[in-house]
Amino acid sequence: MSCNNCDKELTPEMKECMKAMRIFSLATASKDGVPNVVPVGMLFPGEDGKIWIIDNFFDKTIANMKENPKASFFLWSPEYKGGCWQVKGSLEILDSGSDYEKAVTIAHSRMETAPAKHLVKMCIEDVYNVAPGPKAGKKVL
Repeated sequence: MSCNNCDKELTPEMKECMKAMRIFSLATASKDGVPNVVPVGMLFPGEDGKIWIIDNFFDKTIANMKENPKASFFLWSPEYKGGCWQVKGSLEILDSGSDYEKAVTIAHSRMETAPAKHLVKMCIEDVYNVAPGPKAGKKVL
């Protein structure tokens, strides 16, 4: 699986919102469309412009990602007074290589016993405004 055709990146405002968040709600679906949403603590912008998601405890989530390599999460925090966005994209799952090794180091710096089974890279395809008001549901990226 690969998501090499990434040309969208989160804006500085969206990245600022991410810094205020500790837990992200990550949504996936099976190949049959059965939804799954899990809390994820290790989700952040990677140096390559993609969103990096470290799989420590995924079960149904990683199975869904392998069957249907698409996911979505939202950006919102009560500490951040800016916007609220939904991010959608395609996924690439890694369990070896230099980026995976970087992800393991990051995971262990945050939680020494983190298993860091996979690095999942999300190529951003669409971002929507989901804040209440007249711009709710409008595509912004």
